[in-house]
Amino acid sequence: MATSGTYVTEIPLKGTAEKHYKKYRNENHLFPDAIGHHVQGVTVHDGEWDSHGSIKIWNYTLDGKEELFKERREIDDENKTLKFIGLEGHIMEQLKLYEFDFQFIPKSEDDCVCKITMRWEKHNDESPEPSGYMKLLKSIAVDMEEHVLKA
Repeated sequence: MATSGTYVTEIPLKGTAEKHYKKYRNENHLFPDAIGHHVQGVTVHDGEWDSHGSIKIWNYTLDGKEELFKERREIDDENKTLKFIGLEGHIMEQLKLYEFDFQFIPKSEDDCVCKITMRWEKHNDESPEPSGYMKLLKSIAVDMEEHVLKA
């Protein structure tokens, strides 16, 4: 049986949960301009930018290497949560299951928390755990904060 796991982290952010959620839900096309050192491109493969079930392809850098990730999006507006379900790409060569949620939780009038939950299952026990991908997701959330506050 291959190893599986869940990583969870919470990142405090300045700005409202609504403002952060809107940026992640509706404006992925702006990520390369905002955090080009992490994300070099985002394209819609199927559906619309902000539609439930849409499929997007992300070009990003992890540990100095350019990678690609194709994901299907699930949207939960009530809980300000976006689920990204891995379909293809570099990470899917190592994992048979890779999905993560970004949930934006209000904390005060001007602050929120980005709760990131990453679920994964390896193809086999020899594959490394995907901790580097969680580190990347945390960096994206932290680095997007400034861009969200400017909007």
